[in-house]
Amino acid sequence: MAVTLDQTIAQKQHSFFSRLFSTQTFWVVIAVILACIFLSFATDAFATSKNLYNITRNITFVAIVALGMTFVIITGGIDLSVGSVLCLSSMVLAVTMHAGYSIEIGILASIATALAIGAFNGILTAYLGFPPFVVTLGMLSIARSLAMVASNNTVVFQFGPDHDKLLALGGGAWVFGIANPVLYMILLALITGFILRWTKFGRHIFAIGGNEHAATLTGVPVKQIKVAVYMISALSAGIAGIIQTGWLGAVTTNLGTGMELQVIAATVIGGANLAGGVGTAFGAIVGAALIEVIRNSLGLLGINAFWQGTFIGGAILLAVLFDRIRNFRRSD
Repeated sequence: MAVTLDQTIAQKQHSFFSRLFSTQTFWVVIAVILACIFLSFATDAFATSKNLYNITRNITFVAIVALGMTFVIITGGIDLSVGSVLCLSSMVLAVTMHAGYSIEIGILASIATALAIGAFNGILTAYLGFPPFVVTLGMLSIARSLAMVASNNTVVFQFGPDHDKLLALGGGAWVFGIANPVLYMILLALITGFILRWTKFGRHIFAIGGNEHAATLTGVPVKQIKVAVYMISALSAGIAGIIQTGWLGAVTTNLGTGMELQVIAATVIGGANLAGGVGTAFGAIVGAALIEVIRNSLGLLGINAFWQGTFIGGAILLAVLFDRIRNFRRSD
């Protein structure tokens, strides 16, 4: 039987909406929107320009690191060291600039440190077969310790001759009053989305996460790509550390403590699958947004901040449950 043009268009539209409604990211976006609407009516402080400015800025640090974590999780790996890498990168930047070097030298030293740690994690995981959980858990402790050694466990708040440049880099608002960290997040999200969607490297990452053995048989350079994704994860933590240093105006050795859990939570809540093969840049941003809205809402509603972990943990369990239900439906 012949199919008319109208039937074809209707079928494509139905297919589009079916895919949209079946994605976890879509429902997380809906949850963020509903939470914002509810908080706008439930409290007078939520919808203020100052609070919204702080929310969008606070989202960026977790979101930027989550973008890098997305690469790792898509391959079926995990990186528990990102919070400590952020701290070490920040401390290297601060100590270098405090010694009188320019902001350019400080940033290069910070980025080089992050890439070296990422390469170390990737080589142990890809070439020596170490479990990524063990490798990055060890690096979590090592990087934090090195940050303490670099600063003698002191607070660094003087950044040499380029002090004001660093503060403007992380704490300024150069375009239409939008906080600089938000602009960096948007740019990095666009780059991440482009890499994952339109490049051979991105297709190889998904192939490894979908079936690593099959990817190897088809000629995908699995080991090299695994090293690369861990370097990208560490690089994203390093970039976030640089930005956060400029925003805070000081670096302490507890910077980034526990951040790895928030980053993994943001990635999973946004639709990434810890088993590998699934993940998007937009999902990482949305997941980070939901976590920050939850954190912000607790204080505004007068709820004890200690409940934050319960709400975030519950959101993770719901995200995994949603993914399991979706997989069951596909198998049927």
